[in-house]
Amino acid sequence: MRNVDEKELIEQEKRLKDRMAKVKHTFIVMSGKGGVGKTSVAVNLAYALSLAGKSVGIFDIDIHGPNIAKMLGIEKHSLYRFEYGIQPVEVSNNLKAVSVALTGYGLDQPVIWRGPMKAAIIRQFLADVNWGELDYLIIDSPPGTGDEPLSACQLIPNITGAIIVTTPQDVAILDARKSVLFVKELKIPVIGIIENMSGFTCPYCHKEIDIFKKGGGEKTAQELKVPFLGRVPFQPEFVEYADKGTPFVSFQEKSKSTKAFMDIVNKIKEFIGDKE
Repeated sequence: MRNVDEKELIEQEKRLKDRMAKVKHTFIVMSGKGGVGKTSVAVNLAYALSLAGKSVGIFDIDIHGPNIAKMLGIEKHSLYRFEYGIQPVEVSNNLKAVSVALTGYGLDQPVIWRGPMKAAIIRQFLADVNWGELDYLIIDSPPGTGDEPLSACQLIPNITGAIIVTTPQDVAILDARKSVLFVKELKIPVIGIIENMSGFTCPYCHKEIDIFKKGGGEKTAQELKVPFLGRVPFQPEFVEYADKGTPFVSFQEKSKSTKAFMDIVNKIKEFIGDKE
């Protein structure tokens, strides 16, 4: 990354606005803490929307721990710059992806950047990635309310809203509340809260076990007066599919988790008025 002068910055800002004008809806997926399955949720939401016939882009702004490329099975691909801009990696007919993991950094190589550098690379991607016409652009952010989500929320014109992912237990809920209030402080609509890893059905006795408790996300949504989008149950296969680079919803169409994602997609579309 090199420093840009004022003229370049103005030109970059114009390109950014032009690119984002071609995107109908942009939302950021956030979590208050790590380990709640936020990226898995973002990937499967993106894939579910693409299966519904929507053109979707997913932008991984987790600079220090980018996982989108691995979970989509495109970690061996690279981004290329052409005359018209940076070309995102095609995942499927309706889904494209961009991540720092696709820029040539080794899998074990850490990105050691301070805040201004992170903001600059996010701005550059937003200005230079040639997404084309998109129905949805999903921004997958790192946990917390730091540089990356703040940069994305402030740089993207007319951002549609935010989705907050949490697990049901109190320690995750405490941090999820901060994310909701962060979004409200920035005057960005809260599309809703998703309660991930909510319940586990034993494959032997078929009894439902609340490993991480249950209902914390819904209760928080009620208390903070924001929509509750739904619960996604915990399934061990989720981990296997993520490691294989295969979105769960694409192969487990009849599972409870896939049904939960499809219901959540319908609620998101209803929230933003997408009736197609």
